[in-house]
Amino acid sequence: MDRVKRFAVPVLSIFFLFLFCGIAPGAERGPMKPIAPMMIEHRLIDRILPVVTAVKTDMERTGKADTEAVAAIVDFFRFYGDEVHHGKEEKIYFRELGKKELSPRHRALMGELIGEHETARKIVGSLAAALDRYKKGDGTALKDMEEALGKLPGLYSEHIRKEDRVLFIPSLEYFSPAEQQELLEKMRDYDEKMIHEKYRKTVSDLRAKYQ
Repeated sequence: MDRVKRFAVPVLSIFFLFLFCGIAPGAERGPMKPIAPMMIEHRLIDRILPVVTAVKTDMERTGKADTEAVAAIVDFFRFYGDEVHHGKEEKIYFRELGKKELSPRHRALMGELIGEHETARKIVGSLAAALDRYKKGDGTALKDMEEALGKLPGLYSEHIRKEDRVLFIPSLEYFSPAEQQELLEKMRDYDEKMIHEKYRKTVSDLRAKYQ
């Protein structure tokens, strides 16, 4: 199985390179596709999911919470998972896709995926609230953190599968090449503004606390 995984990873990487750049083997490189940033972000989200499971397992084994790890997970899913990634999907790609004459199947799937974004927000919110309670000495919060951590990997794994394999690739057919490039530019602008917004808020919060 490990050998299969080692073989599959580079093969999938080559496939995504061809997909994102709009090329086939032996062809000249074309423009990046607008689904590329979102699918690349999925790969980073994929990498944290086993960590989420490991933190939950350690919590169950020791009867204690690694508060720094839980706080980092909350921050990752709130900022990267939601503001950066879900924000890019909802405020740019899905918004423009929703203006097209979609097939009933694609429109229903897009609505389902947006609903899952909201589910993820609620789970992360529950995790953050439980962490805050735990830090204040509420022992019952441990189980609530375990429950929230247990929900995230399954939700995101299936969510990413549906986006990558079911919606994203066929959805490109709804956009002209010019529209695809416009979407890509909007995503780049969104990312640039997002990182500035994060640290503007950090400075603002610190100034409010200490000045």
